[in-house]
Amino acid sequence: MTRNHLLEPNLILAGSVLTLTPDVIRQYGLKGLVLDVDETLVPMTTSSTFPELQAWIEEIRVCTTLWLVSNNLSEARIGGIARSLNLPYYLGAAKPSRRKIRAALQEMNLPVHQVGMVGDRLFTDVLAGNRLGMFTILVEPIIHPDFTALRSHPIRNIEVWISEILGASITGKAIRH
Repeated sequence: MTRNHLLEPNLILAGSVLTLTPDVIRQYGLKGLVLDVDETLVPMTTSSTFPELQAWIEEIRVCTTLWLVSNNLSEARIGGIARSLNLPYYLGAAKPSRRKIRAALQEMNLPVHQVGMVGDRLFTDVLAGNRLGMFTILVEPIIHPDFTALRSHPIRNIEVWISEILGASITGKAIRH
């Protein structure tokens, strides 16, 4: 993989993680998923999960092994979310560092190419996953409704802009499933 393609996800979903279906997972031959937490599964300011996410996890865990890997350092918050979903987790991952993702891959005992890295950020989730040779999936961030007006994804917009300057193809690739 060339340098400019390290920021290019294999799959871009035009929606939140909840739009990732078992059919899509099977279509790409994935046996495991490493999931980011903040703004991938829950809004940054939330310490609990919601019924739709819990139902999605139950549907997805039937066809794939799941592991949470978060940059967040809060054991109380990330651990609480992981326990409410009954999922193993690592926090303080410092993505795009690969160390804790490698640890999750080792625990999953799956070949790296059969595991998807799912996240909402190019410079952390996608970059880390691509550096390891994982199948990378970019999803739309889940933002708390009270903060939507204040934040229209400025970090993500800057990441997409820089990625495209570097030669990665991001815009126009969103796939609806």
